[in-house]
Amino acid sequence: MKSLKVGLVQQSCTPDQRTNIEKCCRQIGQVAAKGSELVVLQELHNSHYFCQTENTTHFDLAESIPGATTQKFAELAKKLGIVLVISLFERRAAGLYHNTAVVLEKDGSIAGTYRKMHIPDDPGYYEKFYFTPGDLGFNPIETSVGKLGVLICWDQWYPEAARLMALAGAEILIYPTAIGHSPDDNPAVQRRQLAAWMAVQQGHAIANAIPIITANRVGFEADPSQATAGIYFWGSSFVVGCQGEVLAQASADTEELLSVNLNLDHSEKVRQLWPFFRDRRIDQYQEILKRFRD
Repeated sequence: MKSLKVGLVQQSCTPDQRTNIEKCCRQIGQVAAKGSELVVLQELHNSHYFCQTENTTHFDLAESIPGATTQKFAELAKKLGIVLVISLFERRAAGLYHNTAVVLEKDGSIAGTYRKMHIPDDPGYYEKFYFTPGDLGFNPIETSVGKLGVLICWDQWYPEAARLMALAGAEILIYPTAIGHSPDDNPAVQRRQLAAWMAVQQGHAIANAIPIITANRVGFEADPSQATAGIYFWGSSFVVGCQGEVLAQASADTEELLSVNLNLDHSEKVRQLWPFFRDRRIDQYQEILKRFRD
């Protein structure tokens, strides 16, 4: 059995970047101490979720890749001997920014990057103001622990993204995430939103016979503009197997570390039983390229 122990970090964030980064480093060390060879952090873990408002001063949070943060985490990955997935606000050039995941190898090198492709623009999630859509495609990143299909948050609602990563040979799908609900939503709506978020990703796992790791942030972050009631990030970070089975899930309201063993050989066994790839009608899917079928 090709086994891989994976870990993820679910934590709250403060407005202070240094505090957040140091906490990330401590948490990474703890989950690595449990034997995790692959560790995943949540989306934009260095800061508060600044996209609740449109404010040009927040562009000062962006940084180059490689840069100071990648160097710090690369040194930690090398020290601990782990593959590490981090999430940064990338400054590519003046006026050009991305929401970018960076995969760091066990030797501290950058194995690859992924720029978020699907960019939301909803109340409290004004990401189109900050991020240019990604241009690196849906390509798995080759690492010493396998081919990682790294996607980011809003990407997790799109079956096309998961499928393309799987078709390109990804062995695991990974979603650094920052999602929650408004305090103004009634409890029934909140439960439906969380259930839908889980269900759509379990569907990706099932349809592609591939395990999924999702690391979400947790805790309340106020809207600085007070235009909305802020966001309760619902945590609930999880790992599911390639038939959608939940292997581990964190709580909805506390910081938590998960460490899970994955059987990477199981995908092939499941694909033999459920040959979805074999039976795809690729000769009949041209209409998928249209925005809408009028």
